[in-house]
Amino acid sequence: MKIAKILVLVGALAMGLALFHGFTKGDLQSEGALIGSIPWGVVSLVDVYVGFFLFSGWVIYRESNIWVALVWVVLIMVLGNFITSIYALIAFFRSQGNWKKFWLGARYVEERK
Repeated sequence: MKIAKILVLVGALAMGLALFHGFTKGDLQSEGALIGSIPWGVVSLVDVYVGFFLFSGWVIYRESNIWVALVWVVLIMVLGNFITSIYALIAFFRSQGNWKKFWLGARYVEERK
């Protein structure tokens, strides 16, 4: 689980830096129009948002409060994989090394011995 935490942390840092660079150096309106005007730009956007919806399904499944889950989903749709990395990192720390708890979140039930 330690390696997974490190990978997710690196992903969050990389995405955070990329977002900072994009927001400070780019022009989302004109560059977004360019991306939407080329076939592979559209393919890339569809690919990214399919991933966001799949990840959001996992978030909704594992959260006990639907409103908390919906806030995460909105953040995912706006800030992308920066937020998915943050969510996964929080889930790793809350799971305390237990993979079942990581995947199931609020649905996890302690196993009796």
